[in-house]
This record gives sequence, structure tokens and C-alpha cells, in this order.
Amino acid sequence: MFINNIPGKNVLKTLPAAIALGLCGTAAAEEDEALKRSAASIMLEEVVVTATKKASAEQLQDIPIAATAYSEDQLLILNVRDLKGLSHTMPNVSMDESGTTKGVANFSFRGLGVNSSIPSVDPTVGVFIDGVYLGTNYGVVFDQFDLAGIEVLRGPQGLLFGRNVTGGAVVVNTKNPTSEFEGSIRTAIESGLNKYVMASVSGPVIEDKLLAKLAVYMNDDDGYFDNKFNGNNDFGESRTELIRGGMTWLGDESAELTVKYEHGKSDGDGPASQNHALFQRDSLDFSIDEEGFYDTEWDFVSAKYTVDLGAGVLTNIIGWRDMEHATLIDADATPIFGFHASSVTQAEQFSEELRYNITLDDWVDVTAGFYYFTQDLTYVEHRSIAGGALNLNGGGTLDQTTVGIFASADWRLSDTVTLNTGVRYTIEEKSAKLATFSPLLPCRVDSASCLDHDFDDDEEWANVTPKIGVQWFVDENTQVYASYSKGFRSGGYNMRNVSPTVEPGPFDEEEQDSFEIGVKLDTLEGRLRLNAAAFYNTITDMQREVLVPDETAGTAQTIQNTADATISGVELELTAVLTEQLLLGVNLGILDGDYDKVEYDISGDGLVDDTDEGLSLPRLAPLSAGISLTWQDEIFSGHSLLARVSFNHRDEAAYNDNNVGYLNAADIVDANISFTTADESITVSVFGRNLKDEVSHGGNTPLPSAPLFGYSGGSAPSFSPLTKGRIYGAEFAYRF
Repeated sequence: MFINNIPGKNVLKTLPAAIALGLCGTAAAEEDEALKRSAASIMLEEVVVTATKKASAEQLQDIPIAATAYSEDQLLILNVRDLKGLSHTMPNVSMDESGTTKGVANFSFRGLGVNSSIPSVDPTVGVFIDGVYLGTNYGVVFDQFDLAGIEVLRGPQGLLFGRNVTGGAVVVNTKNPTSEFEGSIRTAIESGLNKYVMASVSGPVIEDKLLAKLAVYMNDDDGYFDNKFNGNNDFGESRTELIRGGMTWLGDESAELTVKYEHGKSDGDGPASQNHALFQRDSLDFSIDEEGFYDTEWDFVSAKYTVDLGAGVLTNIIGWRDMEHATLIDADATPIFGFHASSVTQAEQFSEELRYNITLDDWVDVTAGFYYFTQDLTYVEHRSIAGGALNLNGGGTLDQTTVGIFASADWRLSDTVTLNTGVRYTIEEKSAKLATFSPLLPCRVDSASCLDHDFDDDEEWANVTPKIGVQWFVDENTQVYASYSKGFRSGGYNMRNVSPTVEPGPFDEEEQDSFEIGVKLDTLEGRLRLNAAAFYNTITDMQREVLVPDETAGTAQTIQNTADATISGVELELTAVLTEQLLLGVNLGILDGDYDKVEYDISGDGLVDDTDEGLSLPRLAPLSAGISLTWQDEIFSGHSLLARVSFNHRDEAAYNDNNVGYLNAADIVDANISFTTADESITVSVFGRNLKDEVSHGGNTPLPSAPLFGYSGGSAPSFSPLTKGRIYGAEFAYRF
């Protein structure tokens, strides 16, 4: 039996969740009690998502959004420990780390991404943990653990999530305390050596009244790279420690409060910086005289309260996060002291979202809410050029406040047709006090402060983000949807202003209009699932960090509204049950992007003309595609074996606006084999990631063509942080 029919969707039910994982991230429905759970099988669970912000989570196949969701068990099989571990598994999705400093996200969905470690540069892809938006791209790509699931939403999500989700949103849900006592221990070792230990325990403190959990995580990485400057073959050492506690109070039948607290610390070496004037970009070779460091520490609190109120449900989510990050990097990526940089970033944020969900007369679902967010940023940077002959210092503070109100409604026009409508109104204010980089010590890294500012300004923006769409359930297994939505990315200020002749802002907000059609289909008696979407997006006042080599300062970054552009594409995710033991998965993403109008000299030739309009859009990979096979079967006495192999390709993409830098094409092959005991308490896995040893970079920042930066008449110099190549590992997991 392959199928269990539920209105609006079919769900696979006889293969383990591990099998479905590599394909379209879907999972199964009600347990068939007649089906004995084999020892290594994880019963396909029904994947439900919280992204629509309804009173109850919805099935992935029922929502009119191009999305991929992963359950806890699926993430376990994939050995996913941070968000970038999913970077190549979905169409038109890149979840890469900037590489400039560890933990900084430079995510790109559907060709919309950023190239920046400037904390005041807002992302195109918002990350939300337990309903709380992370206000900077710092501290986003650190290890994740103790997860209930991850939801990846493609396309603008401005109605329900507000600003800075023009490309999409990543929704991370950590596990809540449980009503029954349970726990788990996972330990893993990878080539490097890289060691992980994760443990959690959860259960009732007061039966039916108070639940609690405690989870801890430790990662000790001995280093992966070989620094040719000093023969250090353990370069890349790092250590990460996290602790997360949570408590759930159960009031009467209608009220529940869950509070979670997380403390994390991560520190280690600076980036493995490769300079393409010295080394081939398809190698892991590099040589730097300053190995540098990073040091990040954060505290994060979230509280979610729900209560039945009248005929609906009231939800209040409060979040607070405090983060400090310090780093030192070899920015010239050479064995001589050409350009070194250190910085300190401090960010404190507070947010509250209050929303009300109600169903009226069984024909309209309404969600209405209020959102408040505030964040205080401090950023200070020191640059040392030519062995310390020139020292530049700059930075400043940025305070921001965002207030939004929103309402959405799903109108059931008939048993098969639903109209989706909604609108959000947002007001945002930013206030900046900044110091242009100068040798006069206006700012000091050691005190993380600026004593003098040459720029003081504030600005306010208001924006309306509507959405309208329609869903047609052709039958209980097929949904067709179409929608129009609008998104925007915040305006702001450049906290890394190097040029005294360029104002650090304000630059204006970036707006996007998106048209999308899609289909979600289960057919062939549940043996085939197909999710597909096509979209057409227009972006106005595209907000870009323009990177320009500068022989005095190393690089100069100016943030400008450079152009209008159009990005269109298609994406597909397919799951096919080939036999009762074998599952096939396919994903495909195709993108086409062009400038419509350019208003800034992004080519750097001193003119604004057809040359600029003919350039490729940064971080837009024209093709991403993948295929996977997963086999699972009982081998003896109820014990099970699972094997999975996947191949994922991503095209080469331009890195910076003038297309001098680019990101390598990649063909990523991953494989794993897992053995699980009959009672499902123990799982032992061996795995390999990036088995073709493909070389990729977090960025490709152009440097001046001068000897100080490694130039000798050949390839242009660059600062290109390397990511790890081939990885082998083994993991042991115990559940009780």
C-alpha cells in the first residue's frame, strides 16, 4: 500500500523519511499499524509548515507557495548541521556562507542575493528562528541542532514576513519540550579531524502542566586546510559550543506558553583566503602570513504564547538577541603583509509579533497582526596596509525601528477554489552616526567605539506589500495556484564607507513585483509527486554593494541603487517510487536575468551605457539541478539498512557587479549508508560529502593589480575564501 488519501494531497507512507528527504523534502501521513516499523526505517511523517502563520500548521502540499520542507528525521539522515549543508539540494537556492568571516550568510534565492559582510546590508533572504527574524546576516550559518524542521520558501514573502524577504525566507523551528520523557545523543567524526557531540533530554516536570528540555552541542574542528606559508596543515581550527533550554507552561485547554533560551560561542582561525593571482581557482592551495581569527558569542531568547480568544486564536511571539563578533583576516590573501583587516560587530535586537487567526462561517480564514522590531548596531573596522605603513579606521552606529501591520484572508469561493488576499503596511526608520575610514583614529577596534563621526543622518521609509492569488484543487491530489505579490528590501546606510567623496547613504529600498504559477501533484497511486513553479519577477532600484579595487584602502565598497532588472525562471521537484525499496528524486531550477535599465556605472569604465546593461546579474546561476536515489530494506531480524547517493549541479555565477569575479560551477556528489537496530534506538551511519572534491569559494572580491596584492602580470588578484573540499565521516545516534 503506497498511499493514504487526504483532501488536497496524497502522502507516501511505506518508505522511510530518509528516502523522501533527498527529493522534494516531503514526508508521510498516518502510521499504518499493520506495517511493522523496520529497525532502520523512519516512518514517513507528514510534513507540515508554519510559514502561512495559521493557527495550526498546514500540510506542505496544501499551501500555494513554492517551498521545500525538511523534518527532523530527514535532517538527521542528511547529516545536516548548518544551513549551508542544504545549499545544493533545492532548485534556484544557494545558502552559502560569505567566507569573509565565519557564520555570515550570503544567501541567494531565484537570483537575488548579496555579497557582503557589512552588518548594515540587509539580506534578500530572511532567516527566522522560532518565529523571530534575525536582524543581521551575522551569526546565521553557525551549526544548527535540536531541530523540529526547516522550511525554505522561494519568492517574495513580504505579506506575512515583511521586509528583506524579496528572494525568500528560511524558517527554522527548534524542538519544543515534550509531554513524554525522551532524549537523544549523537556523536560524529569527520575528516579534518572534526568532532561533534549533541545531546538532548525532554519531558514533563509537572504532569500536564509544565514541560522542559535541555539540549547541548559541541563541535571541535582540528582544521582542514594546509597553509603553504608556514606549513600549517591544521588551518581552519574552530570550536563551537551551544546550550539551549526550554520550558512550556500548559494553562487551561486554550493557553500555552513556550520560552526558549540559547547561549552560543564559536571561535577559531580566520578564512582560508585564496588569491587567484597566485593559485589556480580549482585548487585548495593558499598561502597567507596572517592566519587571523574569529570570535562570536550570542544570547537568544524567544517566547511564544497562544490562547483561544473568542472564536479565534491569539498568538504573541517575542524575541531578543544579543550578538558580538570579532575577526581578523588576511584580506590580500598573500604571504606578504599587504592588506590585513580586523573588525568588531555588536548587534542587539528586540521584536514582537501579535497576530489573531479566525475562521468565519467556515468560508474565510483571516490572519491579522502587528509587528515591532528594533535593532542597535555597532561596527568598527581597522585596515592595515603595506605592512602597517598606512592604517585606516572607520565604522559607527546604526539604530533602526520597524513597525508593521498586516492582514490576509483565504476566501473559499467553492469546494475547489480559494482566493488568497492580503496586504502589509510597514514603516521603518534608521539613524546612522558614521565615520569615514581615516588614519586619524576616529574609531578603535579595541574599544568597539567611534569617538568622532563625520556623518549623522536619519531616514524613514514606508511601504505597502500586497498579495493576491488563487488556488484550484482540481481533485484531491492536484493543486494549481497563481499569485501576484510584492516585496521590498530595506533602505539604509553603508557602515564601511572608505571613500571621502561618496556619501554612505541613505540608499533607497529595493522593490520587487513577482508573478508566479505553480502545480502540486500526486499521481500514479501515490508513486509520483511533482511540484513545479514558473515565475516572472521585476526588481526596481536594485540595491547593490559595488566592489572596487583601491590601492590605498585595498577595496572600496559603495552601496547604490544601481539598476532595474527582470528575473524569470522555472523550478521542479519530483519524487518517484520505483520499487518498494527504491526512491528517485529530481530537482531542477532554471533562471534568466537581465538588466532593464542601469543608472550607475557598474562596469567601472566611466560610462553608463550598453556595456553595463549587458553584464550578468551577480549570484544568478542559470541552472541548478540534482538527482538522488535512496534504497532501504530490512536486512535481518528487523534491522534495516539505508543507502543514499545524490548528485547536484550548480552553474557558474558572476560574483560582483562588473563580473570580474565569479563563483565556480559545482558538481556535488554526496553519499551515505545507515544501519538502524530493530527497536530504532541506535543508528550508525557513514557518509561522504562533496566526493568529487569540488572547489568553491565564499566570494571572489577583486583586489588592485599591484605587487602589494600579489599581482605579477598574470591573473588578477582576488580575496577568495575557500570552503572545505571532500569530507568523509561516521555518526552514531542513540534515542531513548
